[in-house]
Amino acid sequence: MKRITERATQPVSETRRYWRVMTFYERFEHVVALILTAAITLVIVIALWRLLEAVVLHLLPAAANPLDHAVFQGVFGMIMTLLIAMEFKHSILEVLERRAHIIQVETVVLIALLALARKFIILDTATMEAAKLLGLAAIALVLGVVYWLLRDRDDRAVALRQRAAGTTGDAAATGD
Repeated sequence: MKRITERATQPVSETRRYWRVMTFYERFEHVVALILTAAITLVIVIALWRLLEAVVLHLLPAAANPLDHAVFQGVFGMIMTLLIAMEFKHSILEVLERRAHIIQVETVVLIALLALARKFIILDTATMEAAKLLGLAAIALVLGVVYWLLRDRDDRAVALRQRAAGTTGDAAATGD
């Protein structure tokens, strides 16, 4: 429990530590990030409450008929919405902890992929036109390739830094 409390207060302590050396604009960005974190936390709490409410009111009574696809689509759509909000909040916390800059392309692409996955989960294929479905699939493919390229670039940068420092991951992997 102590570790969770320390992790939760880390952005505030980091803010105090660096506040005097921050420029006016850096302070402004930091305050905006704090407000966004609070707002997203509120959204997550409300969405979680609505999810629990939906599970109790719709899913439990539907347990007698587990083939009610619409109920499960709705609940899983809500779960995906929560995951998207939590990933978004996590990316803002990285900014507050001074581990990342405000705009993180990899995180934006990941959130877009999660939103697209949510769309596929709640999608009613019986009413969707084939062209729209093909368009969504193409977008998913492109976002997946972009995400892979970004991760590959980051992996190569880490390997280059390790080589420059005279260490490799191979020694750790082989136990040498």
